[in-house]
Amino acid sequence: MRHRRGRSKIYGTTQKPRLCVFRSNRYIYAQLIDDSRGQTLVAARVQEVLPKIEGKKEKATINKTAVALEIGKLLAQKALERGIRRTVFDRGGYKYHGRVKAVAEGARAGGLEF
Repeated sequence: MRHRRGRSKIYGTTQKPRLCVFRSNRYIYAQLIDDSRGQTLVAARVQEVLPKIEGKKEKATINKTAVALEIGKLLAQKALERGIRRTVFDRGGYKYHGRVKAVAEGARAGGLEF
């Protein structure tokens, strides 16, 4: 229900796609979506970031919030390669703290504006 309420107000276009966050207990995913065409433009997921982080730390010390920050940075990097600088943030009905906030901060640090 919270997700649908938020989606009624948030809409992504080709020039300003929607940065959508999905959070499960174990993983986190982020993607840029053009709602006018119904297309995913850029996506980032934990499986792309974990090998880089696991090389730095032991598996037992991997922090999910740190992984979410790296996902935001990776998404921003991919978006800038495609020429996307501005987005609309869709927190997906989740509270804006913890891992969801870390994705947003990582995307901002990577160069996206929203």
